[in-house]
Amino acid sequence: MSKTKDSIATLRDLPKSELLLARGRTTDELFRLKLGTYTNQVTSSALVRSKRREIARINTILHGRQIGLEQQGQK
Repeated sequence: MSKTKDSIATLRDLPKSELLLARGRTTDELFRLKLGTYTNQVTSSALVRSKRREIARINTILHGRQIGLEQQGQK
């Protein structure tokens, strides 16, 4: 499987509380990356894009669980 599918599968296995923690941690990392780009400390702008996508994946999983389309996977 690809790296993206592996990361999505691991996110789907996490309970809601851990997903919320992961979203908060990733949001903080995104903030620090954006701050680093303004001060020219980040060399790769692709990191910002990947963090935004990771937050979107977590939000999609949380929303799917909220409306009942998705359930927590079994480990």
